Amino acid sequence: MFDVIIIGSGVTGYGAAMYAARLDLSVVVIGDVDGGTITLTDDVANYPGFIQLTGTELAQNLKSHALDYPVTIETGTVVDVFREGQDIFYAVTDGKTHLGKSVVFATGLKERELDVPGHDEFKNKGVSYCALCDAPLFKDKTVAVVGGSDSAAKEALLLAKYCPKVYIIYRREQIRPEPINGRRIEKEPRIEVITETNVTEIMGDQRVTGVKLDKPYNGSDTLELDGVFVAIGGIPYSELAKKMGVKTNEKDEIQIDRSSRTNIEGVFAAGDVVDTEFKQAITGVAEGVHAAYQAYKYINERDFVVSCRESE
Repeated sequence: MFDVIIIGSGVTGYGAAMYAARLDLSVVVIGDVDGGTITLTDDVANYPGFIQLTGTELAQNLKSHALDYPVTIETGTVVDVFREGQDIFYAVTDGKTHLGKSVVFATGLKERELDVPGHDEFKNKGVSYCALCDAPLFKDKTVAVVGGSDSAAKEALLLAKYCPKVYIIYRREQIRPEPINGRRIEKEPRIEVITETNVTEIMGDQRVTGVKLDKPYNGSDTLELDGVFVAIGGIPYSELAKKMGVKTNEKDEIQIDRSSRTNIEGVFAAGDVVDTEFKQAITGVAEGVHAAYQAYKYINERDFVVSCRESE
């Protein structure tokens, strides 16, 4: 029996774990990707206290801090979460069940896929969702990033270290990176931005050879490419929370208050899975800390009567 079950082993989960353990709560973190999606980020320069480091380094720093306390970390995929009676939560993985007095969802996002012909055929054959993972494979090639967020800008900047030509294709009037990355895009001669344009098809033979556009660019509605990197946002991993009655918004993000509380007592959420507008590692960790503190208050304000079935 743990005081807190944290679902998600990214920076948000590790931040929540550290703080909960610091408050003398027993904690288990369950996740299938150690460090979460930030480990796919090459350059983190906006986390206070660190001028510059990689996403993997940031995640490992937070994990190490959590493990300075008696925190249990388990690798696995949670397939079900439910409550028995009024007190005990069950988090079920493959062949194992964890019992807890409270739950924190720090489950993050999954990449939103580009829904156009050719995507499925050429995924991992020129279509990628991770420049950090795959950029070296496209050295001296021409590629495009589909999307206009700060994440898309970072993907393009990393790809420009390997590729002589990188297009950013975005459906709106202008891309919307953080100002510092916007200036870097403007100064990078290998990056060209195409706005108010959508990719309608990914073309290829054995691998990607180009894309079709919904309007001509430089006189043609096709663009010859060797690779397409997709950065069009994410879909919250909120299915488990919704199943147990946690409220979500129209984007399927978990709704929380300013203290990371959901509509269900004892259930908290933080990070990319929640409905806060500004999603960054630092805000996710802060929300995780709020969740840990509220779990501490929730547990200490209740008299738990443990009556539960045996762990599987």
